[in-house]
Amino acid sequence: MASQRKRNPNGAGTITKRKDGRYQCAVYVLQPDGTRARKFAYGKTWTECDTKRRELLAKVDQGVPVPTRSAKLADWLTYWLDNVIKPRRKRTTYAKYEVHVRLYLVPMIGKKRLESLSVADVRRFLAKLEQQTTAATAKETHKVLRTALSAACREELITRNVVTLVDPPTVDAPDIEPWSLAETLDFLAASRKDPLYAAFVLAIALGFRRGEIVGLHWRDVDLDKREIRVRKQRQRVSGEAYDDDPKGRRRKQSLPLPGICVAPLRWQRLRQAEMRAKAGDRWADGDYVFTTRNGRPIEPRNLYRSFTRVASDAGLRVIRLHDARHGCATLLTAAGVPPRVVMEILGHSQIAVTMNVYAHVVQDTQREAIGHLDRLLRRRPDRE
Repeated sequence: MASQRKRNPNGAGTITKRKDGRYQCAVYVLQPDGTRARKFAYGKTWTECDTKRRELLAKVDQGVPVPTRSAKLADWLTYWLDNVIKPRRKRTTYAKYEVHVRLYLVPMIGKKRLESLSVADVRRFLAKLEQQTTAATAKETHKVLRTALSAACREELITRNVVTLVDPPTVDAPDIEPWSLAETLDFLAASRKDPLYAAFVLAIALGFRRGEIVGLHWRDVDLDKREIRVRKQRQRVSGEAYDDDPKGRRRKQSLPLPGICVAPLRWQRLRQAEMRAKAGDRWADGDYVFTTRNGRPIEPRNLYRSFTRVASDAGLRVIRLHDARHGCATLLTAAGVPPRVVMEILGHSQIAVTMNVYAHVVQDTQREAIGHLDRLLRRRPDRE
């Protein structure tokens, strides 16, 4: 009696030979939505195809979803923005990512499917983008795409992130030239009678960001104990102004208030009381330190405009308000304050940020140290 042919167990998949000479395997796999569908894989030899069949079966046993057809990159990016970034990240982050997705990623590479996107595809895309825009834009878009595909890996839509295998474009760090001590003192003298003088002092003495100044509340300022804390920053995104959590380590610390800040803040409180009395019922009490005549928080861009206007009228170099943070770090480092303390004052989340941004200050310190070492080595001790 002829022996009965053995059959593969149910669910083990099948391997067949195609008319073109290649081999094809078919396995029922789990889909991301929980359903099951037939997945095909191909190989030049039976052994190669069988290896792919076993890999698919291993994922079935582990309960790992295997999409039968990869989604287009454009579809995934839209899903990622709406369901991953928007609920969990800051509005400013979402707005920045959305611009790169809408202007560059979707039009230039969005038709590619997730599984078929290759290292060469990403490299060509970045090269073309750098030619059309700038290296800085291409580098930021590289970051956005890398973050999006990392999320796709976590959701097991793809097995690897090809963007991590492509180096981002090289961008030269901008030269930062904050005001010198003399220029800083000239600015403070010129702005002493400006309504936002106290805001300028906070930017220079404590390195507060523009949004942190505009979003500062009186409940977080203790002039008697000389302490200040930043709990919120005010932003405007897509025409909407709102209060957001501050960046870095700001919420976790209370900073001592320098003496130079106390008198301007007392003056600001008295000035605001006069404005409140004049406004009467029209006063919108939001407890903000810096407000308009009706009690509403000032616009972040208006703070910057006032800052540049005062600098220009005083005949000083016009710098960004954010560069006042650089100047604060320069003055603190020149005064011998350790980098870790500078990091805490400026609210950086990592010491590397402080050291990278203010490397020019560190270089000056190193130059002084080497000069001191040189003097020691050249000194010849007296012989007895």
